[in-house]
Amino acid sequence: MAKRPGAAAVTGGALLALLCPGVAAAQDGATFPHEASGGYAALRFENRNVTLDVAEPAVRGSADRSWFPVTGGGADTGTGEADIELGGTALLTAASGSLPLGGLRLELDGDTGVLSARAMVAGQARERVLAEVTSDSGPVVRSSGVTWSGLRASLSAEGAALLSEWSGAEFAAGDAFGVLDVTVGTGSGATPVPNGTPGTPEASGTPRPSGPPASRPTDEGRDGAGWTAAAPTATVTRTTLAPGTGQQVTGTGFEPGEIVLVSIDQDTRYQVVADAQGGVTRTFPVYDRAFEGVHTVELYTVSGGRGAVAEFEVRAPE
Repeated sequence: MAKRPGAAAVTGGALLALLCPGVAAAQDGATFPHEASGGYAALRFENRNVTLDVAEPAVRGSADRSWFPVTGGGADTGTGEADIELGGTALLTAASGSLPLGGLRLELDGDTGVLSARAMVAGQARERVLAEVTSDSGPVVRSSGVTWSGLRASLSAEGAALLSEWSGAEFAAGDAFGVLDVTVGTGSGATPVPNGTPGTPEASGTPRPSGPPASRPTDEGRDGAGWTAAAPTATVTRTTLAPGTGQQVTGTGFEPGEIVLVSIDQDTRYQVVADAQGGVTRTFPVYDRAFEGVHTVELYTVSGGRGAVAEFEVRAPE
C-alpha cells in the first residue's frame, strides 16, 4: 500500500530552488477573473520505467494516485482556462537515483495544456515543460470552480530529454506520463470533486445526487450561530473489534465543503467532503489479515495543514 508521507527527502538549497514561487497570473500577464481558492490535481502515474513518490504537502493515495494541492494561480470559469501552482514535490526514482521535481505548474486551456516543473540538473534549477496534456472532453464549469477529468499527460520533447539525461534510459516525446483529474476552486461555494476520485459516489458507481453543490453556511450560520473553525476531531464507532469486521470514523471541525483524506495505518485510502456543519463520516473494512493490536485512522485536509487521529484495537475473539 502507498504511504502518506513522501519516502525521499529534498533538503537545502536544492529544495529552495525547486520550490521558488510560481505564477499568479496568465502567461501573457493578464490576471484571471478568479483566484484559485483551493483544489488539487490527482495524478495516476503510468510510466513503467520510473516510480513516483511525493513529498508533503502532496500525499500518496491508493491505486497509484498522488494528490497535489492547488496553492496558487487562477482560473476563468467563462473560458475554462487555468494557470495553477501545485504544492509538494514529485520524486521520480529509477536505477540512477531520484529526481525531485518541484515548482509544479499546470496550464490548461479547454481540453489541452502543459505540466511544467523545476528540476535540478548539473546543480542548476530550471523550469521545464515536463508533459503535454490532452483530453477528449473539455472542462466542467460550476459556480464553485472548474473540473477536468481524465486528462492524459504525455512526455514533451523537453520532458523526454530531461528523463533520458537523468536516468540514462531512453525516453521519447509522447511516452505516457499519467492521467490527471484536476479541480480548481474559485471561492464561490464548495470546491467541486472530479468523477472517480476515491471516496466519492462516482468512484463506487453510485451517481451523485442532483442539485447545487454544498456551500459554506452564511455569516449567521446554522440556527443563528456563526460558523467558526474548530480543531478537527476524529472518533471511531468501535474502540475494539475483531478482524474481518467493519469500522466507521466520524470527524468534526473541518471547513464546510473541505476535501478530507482518510488514512488507515498511514495508508491513504479514501476521500470525503465535509458537510455544511464541517463533519465527515466514512466506513471502512478491517480485513481478516489485520494484525492484533492498536491501529490508527487519520482524517486530514488535502493541504496537510489540519487533521485528527483516532485509535482502535483489533483483537481476535476468544
